[in-house]
Amino acid sequence: MVIDIHTHNAQTHAQTIKTLGVHPWHALNGDISAVEAGAVEVDAIGEVGLDFVCDVPRERQISLFRAQLAIAERVGKPVVLHCVRAFEEVMKILSEHRLSAVIFHGFIGSKEQAQRAVSEGYYLSFGERTFHSPKTVEAMRSTPLSHLFVETDESTTPIEEIYTKIAALRGISTTELSIATKENFSRIFNS
Repeated sequence: MVIDIHTHNAQTHAQTIKTLGVHPWHALNGDISAVEAGAVEVDAIGEVGLDFVCDVPRERQISLFRAQLAIAERVGKPVVLHCVRAFEEVMKILSEHRLSAVIFHGFIGSKEQAQRAVSEGYYLSFGERTFHSPKTVEAMRSTPLSHLFVETDESTTPIEEIYTKIAALRGISTTELSIATKENFSRIFNS
């Protein structure tokens, strides 16, 4: 069985995680009390973060992001991040917390940003959108296997097909990629 670290497909046959969080798109009316109440019952706090392209005021997103990171820190849960055109601000805010693990889901960014995130011990997850950006393909190739995940997110592409594409772009076997993501999963979620 392969790991799909972030999916919206309830029928997936891959191993995944249960998350709870207020997405930055919903920061105006998101219920932080629900996150607080359910935090110990889930595997990770997420999908949380910042999206500087959406219409929600940045100040509200930042406030909610900080609050959710504080919950994750307090209960010892990893976080699954949504980060759109907000990399510097996300990195700054993350540095204010001691989190058990951080996963940038659907990472879209440069090789330099990827290396910076990995240097902080963060994990990067790649999916279907990766293949549409040469810059992100290069970031994926430069990410050590020890800090890499694969995801479907909202894509209908089977997770195995995404593994195959990523493995080919990295010049490794899908088995090697699958083993690495399972080791990363075990490291974070102690499974």
